[in-house]
Amino acid sequence: MFHPLLAAVPPEALNLGLVLFLSFLIGLEREELKRGGKRVFGGVRTFPLLGLVGYVVSLLSNGNILGMLLGFLVVGAFMLVSYLHKLQQTPDAGITTELSGLVVYLVGALVYTGHLWFACALVVVSLLLLELKEGLEGLTQRIRPEEVAAFTKFLLLSAVILPMVPNRDIGLFRINPFKTWLVVVAVSGVSYASYLLLKVLKERGGIFLSAILGGFYSSTVVTVVLGKRAAGGQRPHEYTGSILAASGVMYLKILLLVWPFNRALAVALAPWFLLLTALPVIAGGIIYRRHGPGGAEAAEAARPQNPLELRAAFFFAAVFVAMLVVTQLAVTYLGRGGVYSVATLMGLTDVTPFIMGMTHSAGLSTTLHLAACSIAVSAASNNLVKGLYAYAFAKGRTGLWSLALLAGLALLGLLPLIWI
Repeated sequence: MFHPLLAAVPPEALNLGLVLFLSFLIGLEREELKRGGKRVFGGVRTFPLLGLVGYVVSLLSNGNILGMLLGFLVVGAFMLVSYLHKLQQTPDAGITTELSGLVVYLVGALVYTGHLWFACALVVVSLLLLELKEGLEGLTQRIRPEEVAAFTKFLLLSAVILPMVPNRDIGLFRINPFKTWLVVVAVSGVSYASYLLLKVLKERGGIFLSAILGGFYSSTVVTVVLGKRAAGGQRPHEYTGSILAASGVMYLKILLLVWPFNRALAVALAPWFLLLTALPVIAGGIIYRRHGPGGAEAAEAARPQNPLELRAAFFFAAVFVAMLVVTQLAVTYLGRGGVYSVATLMGLTDVTPFIMGMTHSAGLSTTLHLAACSIAVSAASNNLVKGLYAYAFAKGRTGLWSLALLAGLALLGLLPLIWI
């Protein structure tokens, strides 16, 4: 019904209507500044006129970029005069309205050149930025400078360094620098995501939720921190359950890291590692509930430090490369027993470099079965070591219970060797 009517309307008329409508929306938002008798630049009449100027200049110049740029400079000169006049009245005046005028001019030019979707999107984004002024400015009080610096470091690792790293095998051991740094980005991303969730949730959920999220960062760090906090002998159920749950989350973290790089290996590990995640988390929750939710001090104790440090990223890359070399040498000269020995030894420290090394070796220098079994051995060894850490730092009932439960989890983590 409407199609014949629209076909009879000249395209220029539709374009003019769209320019007026989009410009009017921004003008309506800026009109609110005039309340209280205060006179400022622009409103429901000025901004549509600016949009029409942009469209007409583009029409007269036949879409020539120089003509549209000249019109933009002229409109910009008027905006500058308006801003200087406003500064005479209010020294700390902002420039948002004048910039909105330039945006409206560009909207007219975009509509003429046929970029209708982009023109609409530009207006919508501009309105959101204008309306959310208080919320956006409040971010400066909620986000600390070190958090901005941390996010900048993550962008440096992922968006700046990664694209520049060569994507080819180098040397006798066929080390791929791009895949190596991609592992660094993946591990840093998982740890950073858990860190951000901890920051957002703060004390909500108590020590148990903090321990679970901290498990994605490092279950070893969580175990040591909670073990030291539990040394006073108070709330043993609470600390024991949280430590057990954090170690269970480690298995889910391993799956999340393995999946993007080796789907076949992740599929082989998934049934057992998901079970090894669920059982400790559920059992830890039951143990934790015997005492009740912890306080803010306990939740603060489980919160790790910001994981994004460039020195740590480069160190992890070096250790990861070393693990690739050691794994290939162990497979070549020591066989299955040598790989298991390396896996057990790596459980004494951080198992992530070894696990990611096996992930890249699976199907190439090592078999899928050997890689899956060695990852299970490494995780089990790490759980036993964490039990010893908890016993050494927590002492008392918390230390004994944590050692017993983590030793049991280590034995349970070796059962998949029978079926993988």
